[in-house]
Amino acid sequence: MSTDSKKIVIVEDEPSLVFTLQDTLENEGYDVYVANKGDKAVNIVKKENPDLMVLDLMLPGMSGFDVCRKVRGMNYTFPIIILTARDQEIDKVTGLNIGADDYMTKPFGVKELLARIQARLRRSEEYASATPINEVDLDPIKINLKDAVAEHPEDGKLELTTREVELIRYLVAHANEPVSRDALLENVWRYEFSTNTRTVDVHISKLRSKIEMHPDDPKYLVTLHGVGYMLKMS
Repeated sequence: MSTDSKKIVIVEDEPSLVFTLQDTLENEGYDVYVANKGDKAVNIVKKENPDLMVLDLMLPGMSGFDVCRKVRGMNYTFPIIILTARDQEIDKVTGLNIGADDYMTKPFGVKELLARIQARLRRSEEYASATPINEVDLDPIKINLKDAVAEHPEDGKLELTTREVELIRYLVAHANEPVSRDALLENVWRYEFSTNTRTVDVHISKLRSKIEMHPDDPKYLVTLHGVGYMLKMS
């Protein structure tokens, strides 16, 4: 994978760490942008449309969690790697739930972070190069993934989040096949290790409310107990 023109935003307020990360990444050929506050990071995202973000959680003003929520709310799908001195499970769960792709606890090795950045960018390229599925018919509900909406006969047009669009794309690509929670975490959240959270179940439940006429008794997106889920399509 070429690093030419790949844009990385570092969101960190610790000057020594910023210097190390910026120097390392620029030496690898990346274009690096630095923000020491959350609002500045959001403005850089809007202006530069980066390929990846390295995001500290503990920031003055807007927290890293808030930055992540804001970016995902604007439908940017580039990978986000969270950095934090915290090591509590709840922080990992929160980061995963709001759209982070990876998580590193300080102190960490710069070489390991670099390897994770390369892996995330590679996965992002592979995902972008795949032939997109834009329309899905779950009669009577019509889904337009390009516009991120589900047309519900009773509730009208329902907006889909970026994560929900990615979930549907993956499930459609594996229609009528059992899909485990770990497979969804790895391929939709791009999380490389299993976690004990119920984040997948929560997202599936919310998605059902938009693509099923009877979410409590789903016709298409069914649970396979002890296995995971299956999207039934003819």
